[in-house]
Amino acid sequence: MTQPPATPKPDRRQIGLTALILFQCACVLFFVADVIEDVRIAGWDTLHDGHILPEIGATLGIILGIAFEIRYLMRLLRKQAHLERQMSVAAGALNEVMEGYFREWKLTPSEQDIAAFTIKGYAIAEIAVFRGSAEATVKTHLNAIYRKAGVSGRGQLVSLLIEDLLRAPLMGEKPPIPAPAREPTAEAG
Repeated sequence: MTQPPATPKPDRRQIGLTALILFQCACVLFFVADVIEDVRIAGWDTLHDGHILPEIGATLGIILGIAFEIRYLMRLLRKQAHLERQMSVAAGALNEVMEGYFREWKLTPSEQDIAAFTIKGYAIAEIAVFRGSAEATVKTHLNAIYRKAGVSGRGQLVSLLIEDLLRAPLMGEKPPIPAPAREPTAEAG
């Protein structure tokens, strides 16, 4: 089936968190360089000076913050990967259901393309652009699809597929484990 152009969206939370981590790393480098320079110029006596201890404390605080943010970012990335896998499974299941119906309804390749775009929610004008055809042609194909599917419109077509998906077991589900059979015990009478 023809696919419309994909436009991936960057996750703003991840970009923002990464930028914050990089900025804080630059701050840490500045503070560490400043502390090293102060100690190099004045020696270890600077520790009694009063301004170096807050700098060291601030530097350690920023380092702890960076560690926390990196951990949080990694958790976000793992969660995103998990959600993408789940979406992939769901998309695969929907695709299987769609292809099964398309075969059952004996849709032509053009009708399959248009039906898939319709199910995905694209407007007739958008489908016509994707396929390089006239809107009237898309409408003609849609009428044939609805007739072959025995539905009156897009809503019923989508509903038919969703109902099948909801009845089907999820791919990741395991069947329930039956309780172990008990062996008969001989009771003394």
